[in-house]
Amino acid sequence: MIRFCLAGFAGIALVTTSLFAAAQDAKPIEWVVGYAAGGGSDSVARATAETMSRNLERPIVITNKPGAATNIAADYVARSKDYGSVVLTADFATLAVNPFLFSKLSYSAEKDLASVGMLARFPLVLVVGPQVPAKNLKEFMAWAKAQPGGVNYASAGAGSPHHLAGELLREKTGIPMTHVAYRGAAPAMQDILGGSVPFMLVDTASGNQFVLAGKVRAIGVASAQRVASLPDVPTLAEQGLADFEAYAWQGLSVPRGTPPETVTRLNKALVDALNSTAVKARFLALGVEGLPGSTADMDRYVKDERERWGRLIKANRIQVD
Repeated sequence: MIRFCLAGFAGIALVTTSLFAAAQDAKPIEWVVGYAAGGGSDSVARATAETMSRNLERPIVITNKPGAATNIAADYVARSKDYGSVVLTADFATLAVNPFLFSKLSYSAEKDLASVGMLARFPLVLVVGPQVPAKNLKEFMAWAKAQPGGVNYASAGAGSPHHLAGELLREKTGIPMTHVAYRGAAPAMQDILGGSVPFMLVDTASGNQFVLAGKVRAIGVASAQRVASLPDVPTLAEQGLADFEAYAWQGLSVPRGTPPETVTRLNKALVDALNSTAVKARFLALGVEGLPGSTADMDRYVKDERERWGRLIKANRIQVD
């Protein structure tokens, strides 16, 4: 009788577990993006989610939670216990620089979030407005150093990749530069076009359309190789600026505590999506580079970026709060 009862309880437990798993599989996945709809980060998430959803045979819904340099979105996901049903676009800010830029955060990127895999990176391009006569890096540096009192440069916001790449440029070249922060790359580019600010390092997703239309001039790309969407624009390294690489990048993260088998399943769906023809075509149109790989690959990438930019932030005593 005891054996019979135990067998019965085991059967009930197995059925309950199976029903729970089935319920989870039927539940939509909430993909949280820490930026407004319509931007580069949102576009990458939506393009990838559409294919991932088919791979997982499960709906994926994008939720935009912009503000506080992605900290609002990151805190929301870090605190979630809805394991397997919530993921986060965790980027350059979330994982690499916010722990250094903010004196206090409500979550720990290292302790509260776990990697699924890299999504994409956006090369940064040094662009100048119509009023700047320079056509290459040598001419740009000569022009910048000739300006009395130094030069202003725009960014998508304090602590953004655009801002920190500008600080790296100042450090590498010795050009006296003053940072002008905007609330996003779009308004920054509008002021470049209007002549209020002479230049910025802009991500390809936000800047390519203006370069290709001839409204701004691309001086050089801050990547190791030329980018496919701007094949005629040389890299800054080609023009003599050694060891200068800067990207806006993104990975997919989940709350720490998400079961390993769930992370594995999400990673496979993500990698398959990034390798698909549809996502590759969409990324090429956006001017971004897909980065399919393992969770360990993402962990290594984040570690390297955190060390690199953390040193710059500390050396220049950059704070945003």
